[in-house]
Amino acid sequence: MSRYSRITGTGSYLPPRRLTNAELAAELASQGVETSDDWIVERTGIRARHFADPGVNSSDLGLEAARRALEAAGRQASEIDLIIVATSTPDMVFPSSAAILQHKLGVAGCPAFDVQAVCSGFVYALTVADAMIKTGTASRALVVGAEVFSRILDFKDRTTCVLFGDGAGAVVLEASDQPGILATDLHADGKHVGILCVPGHVSGGQVLGSPMLRMDGQAVFKLAVGVLEEAARAVLAKAGRTEADIDWLIPHQANIRIMQGTARKLKLPMDKVVVTVDQHGNTSAASIPLALDSAVRSGQIKKGDTLMLEGVGGGFTWGAVLLDF
Repeated sequence: MSRYSRITGTGSYLPPRRLTNAELAAELASQGVETSDDWIVERTGIRARHFADPGVNSSDLGLEAARRALEAAGRQASEIDLIIVATSTPDMVFPSSAAILQHKLGVAGCPAFDVQAVCSGFVYALTVADAMIKTGTASRALVVGAEVFSRILDFKDRTTCVLFGDGAGAVVLEASDQPGILATDLHADGKHVGILCVPGHVSGGQVLGSPMLRMDGQAVFKLAVGVLEEAARAVLAKAGRTEADIDWLIPHQANIRIMQGTARKLKLPMDKVVVTVDQHGNTSAASIPLALDSAVRSGQIKKGDTLMLEGVGGGFTWGAVLLDF
């Protein structure tokens, strides 16, 4: 009998502090940085984002999302035998945020590790979990995307600080004799490392380089639309499906223009695209599971729907997952 993996529960969590564009613009103006709601919306589609309070880490946000996903799946944390956290903003250099999350869930013993592929992180993590379940290494996985990007933003750079937010999303992925994840496709090209990065590291007790996010927005945009289309077509081909089989496209929530461009290339109307970027901003590895959970809980996504998840991020990394929900 063939062994597959299926998503059995979703969950998400946003920190309580919500900043509209107008509120963020007012804060930035006090530091001499000019922006406006109109400027942000026109370029990105973002209207608000959530920021975590000081002392709240990625694992704290991930814990709340994980609890909700476990509840939706009807599972206890003790039943999970694999934990993967996708994050670019871990609690510490080490140990992994996954190990910290495991402890906060009150369990021990199962493998727990982080995946670092920036905004493609959740797609990478889901692909790894799917492979481990299919080979029998795991049976019930908790896959989490959790970020506190507000900690690495340069609030004097209006081209980046208005884009990002904090949050977490999670899924429970379980072994099944019925196909759930149909196909995956992952890629990276390190020659583009400089267009989206945080070029700093810790050495001798000091930060060398810049600990703040740097991005060449135009270069990212040009690369993103093309590689997202390629990854989407690759998973469709692997699964023997076509664009017409996609019920919902759930792209990384970075910029509404990139999302619109990808939908056009796949000949999908925007009413088949899950959009949360307007309320969440870009939450990096958390954006896809946040959008997924939002659409599940609102009733947009129903059992049996075919979903295309796709992400692109620093590295340069990209990938897609096609699944039956």
